[in-house]
Amino acid sequence: MKHIELGGLAVSRIGLGTMGMSFGYTGAGTSDAESVRTVHRAFELGVTFLDTAEAYGPFTNEELVGRAIRGRRDEVVVATKFGLVSHAGGGPGVPDSSPANVRAAVEGSLRRLGTDRIDLCYQHRVDPDTPVEETVGALAELVTEGKVRHIGLSEAGVGTIRRAHAVHPVTAVQSEYSLWTRDPEADVLPVLRELGIGFVAYSPLGHGFLTGKVRSTDGFDATDLRATNPRFTGENFQRNQRIADAVEAVAAEAEATGAQVALAWLLSKGDDVVPIPGTRRVARVEENTAAESVRLTDSQIALLDSLPPAAGDHHTAEQMQLMGL
Repeated sequence: MKHIELGGLAVSRIGLGTMGMSFGYTGAGTSDAESVRTVHRAFELGVTFLDTAEAYGPFTNEELVGRAIRGRRDEVVVATKFGLVSHAGGGPGVPDSSPANVRAAVEGSLRRLGTDRIDLCYQHRVDPDTPVEETVGALAELVTEGKVRHIGLSEAGVGTIRRAHAVHPVTAVQSEYSLWTRDPEADVLPVLRELGIGFVAYSPLGHGFLTGKVRSTDGFDATDLRATNPRFTGENFQRNQRIADAVEAVAAEAEATGAQVALAWLLSKGDDVVPIPGTRRVARVEENTAAESVRLTDSQIALLDSLPPAAGDHHTAEQMQLMGL
């Protein structure tokens, strides 16, 4: 698999998001052995970029990734996130990017991952109570100590990105980006390119919707984040099927799958955009990584570019508020 540079950090052209192995989707956490096999298959296919967070579980996903990379640490770029677990008594779900919490979070992540350094450490969400300069300053200290190699931000706006980058170089920004979530194109991506910062696209398959295989929500259990996601509920779900149908039509032309077309479209947006599709199944990681070889025509890309926006917000109102959206 091709490798590219994210702000000076070499990663595989397609990464692997591991959240759904432990958290957030129906069936998560039911077979850690299968998840570890999936990570190992990803390695065999050339994937070197793994994405996790202390909030996934919480904590259990980092532990899983730690087991999966044992004995192979030097082959992989490990990214994790802090800031949605307060270690000063607030607990999971409480934003806290204070310097003390940054250090506590990183020390915990290092322990769970079984490593002495985090290759890319993101602030998971902007903390309204802590200036980003203080947060990045704390991360910069950890870079000096060798515990963190590169600094990242997740779902940050352009003002926050500029302020953070002025304190210490930001290597990558991670936000949701896909055929049905194109928000970063207007403001964030131009600023990242101005500053030389890479972009990591999470949920590049629209939480599975763009694969064309989600035709009903009946199979979602109560722990599934999609059960309350506005794009999967009510009339929005039916309206959004037209997007999945259009992707399927292009896939038929391209002799590919819907997932591969959605990923190939993202890859066409620049070598500084790295999607991290998530899965806990070997067959899906094989399908997703094969998207690197799919070549869409200019007319196919134009058709996909012209698709209507998805109906409904891409997160719940509470989550959108946390992101300042």
